[in-house]
Order: sequence, then structure tokens, then C-alpha cells
Amino acid sequence: MELKAILILLLCTKKVVIIVRLSNSQRQFLLQATQRYAAKINLAEDYLASRQLSVEEASIFHLGVVEEPLPGHEPYKGRLAIPYITPSGVVDIRFRGMNGEDPKYMGLVGAKTTMFNTQACFVADKYICVTEGEIDCITTVVKTGHPAVGIPGANNWKPYYSKILDDFDTVIVLADGDNPGLEFGKKISRELGNVNIVQMPEGHDVNSIVLQEGAGWLDERI
Repeated sequence: MELKAILILLLCTKKVVIIVRLSNSQRQFLLQATQRYAAKINLAEDYLASRQLSVEEASIFHLGVVEEPLPGHEPYKGRLAIPYITPSGVVDIRFRGMNGEDPKYMGLVGAKTTMFNTQACFVADKYICVTEGEIDCITTVVKTGHPAVGIPGANNWKPYYSKILDDFDTVIVLADGDNPGLEFGKKISRELGNVNIVQMPEGHDVNSIVLQEGAGWLDERI
């Protein structure tokens, strides 16, 4: 299913309204898929536990499992479904392998890359965290309580994201502990003047360092 999205950014004090325009049929299909897959999130219990996340925490973000795929979603069977939800509804779903599948992530054909957990832009006040990936974003929010958005991969930063984030006093980039992670943080800092980069130890991302050191380690650095 091709998703032809038009992003409209309406800037106001500390807030950004993000509307992704889809046809009614696209919108309904994505909503139906999200609801169906979310009902089977218990099937991901072991995978979530390996990331120190609970079914209840995953349900906050409406994660699910593709047990009975909707038409066109057959290639995603058995994968974790990660919906991208904005004030205008579900605008995309990404699918993550839970058992070492290749590729690790799969996306809908024609889908436009967007920001994960955009609702954080409405609840955050003076600062917001930016992570690489959805699981790191979820980990930050549920384990530390700090507001966070996720970018699905260091190479998927879009210039217009700066317009979403430049009204915050501080943007804290929680960068992966490798060279691409550091470059990800530097790229954002070149576009924004309000960036602090907190890089994870070598070889770690947000989720893995919380697994090893506990949420307090991350909380202190934020």
C-alpha cells in the first residue's frame, strides 16, 4: 500500500502540530492493523523481557505482533509491529524481527520516514530527548520518564525535524556508542543550536546500557 504523506508543520509556543494526510481508506487500514496486532502483543513477551520491557509498557505505544496479517502484510508475519502515531492517527507501521530475522526491520511499501512518538512534542516542556530507533525511545520514556522521540536510523534524520525541535531549550541526543552514533549527534547539532550529545559507552545503545547499568545511569546523564 503506497502512503503518500504530506507533512504540515504548524509551529506555536513549544508545540508542533504534525498532520500526515492519508486517504480515509489508508487511515482506516492502518488503524485496523494496529488494533489487530496490538491485541497479540502477549506473543512478544519473551522478546520484550530480553529488552527489559513489559507487555504493559509496550502497550502504551500500541506495539503488537503480526499473527494474522492483513492483506499485503503477509511478509511481516511473526514480527513486532511498531505503529507511528501522530495527532492525526496512525501514519505508518514498522515491523521488527524478534528472532534474528534478516532484515531486522521492514517497512510498508512507499511509506515516508517520520518521527516516532511525536506525542512527546506536546507533553515536553523545556527539553526533549532524541534516540536512534523506537526501542531506545520507548526505553527512555518508560524507564526514566523523560520525554523522547525516536528517529528510525541515523541516516533517516530529515531537515524539517529541526523545525519541530528548535523551540525547546535543550535537545538531548542519546547517541549510540559508535562512530555513526556520534555523527548522528553532530549532524543534529549542526542544524540546531540547542543540542547536548550524550553518547552511550562503546558498543551500547540506550536499551543495552539500561539493561547493563540500570535506568539510573541514563537518568543521571539526562
